[in-house]
Amino acid sequence: MKKSMVTLLAALSMVSLLAAGCANKEAVKKEEAVVPPAAVEKVEPAKPAEEAKPAETATEAQPAQETVAPATTAQAEQPAAVENNFETVYFDFDKSDLRQDARDILSKNAELILKSFPNAKIQIAGNCDERGSAEYNLALGERRAKSAQKYLITLGVKAENLSTISYGKEKPAVVGNDEAAWAKNRRDEFVVIK
Repeated sequence: MKKSMVTLLAALSMVSLLAAGCANKEAVKKEEAVVPPAAVEKVEPAKPAEEAKPAETATEAQPAQETVAPATTAQAEQPAAVENNFETVYFDFDKSDLRQDARDILSKNAELILKSFPNAKIQIAGNCDERGSAEYNLALGERRAKSAQKYLITLGVKAENLSTISYGKEKPAVVGNDEAAWAKNRRDEFVVIK
């Protein structure tokens, strides 16, 4: 009787551990597209692999459904974004400090903000590559966005016109599992919010 009770408790413990471990796999839910069926445009099917040119980038190899720009739930909640010509700032692996090339790009972006968008609200979105946990990458993305925000303020952009957000690894610019793709995903992007 005692042996069967211990076996039963061990089995229940294993099942509860397995269930708890499975529940933690997706810490941050991915956004689902909210597009009415009438708003979806026809997209050309992707080229077969043998027709693809070697010079094509990983962004061109994304699934056809991603070529349509559907409105996401986060975009629906935010005010409309204005098209801009801001350059993207890139970071080294596991770093949030600004390299010299990033400072040069931020100088150009600050000049554009001060001339073309002096009173607009600018959102700086910090992003990471896929390596690391969701929580770690959200914090790293926030540090990257704050780093760019501080530098823009030193260049004369009003602090009240800048906001930051971190997407962590949830919005990759390039899909891939190599250093070239990861390097393009470690970035800050700039959006004018009206």
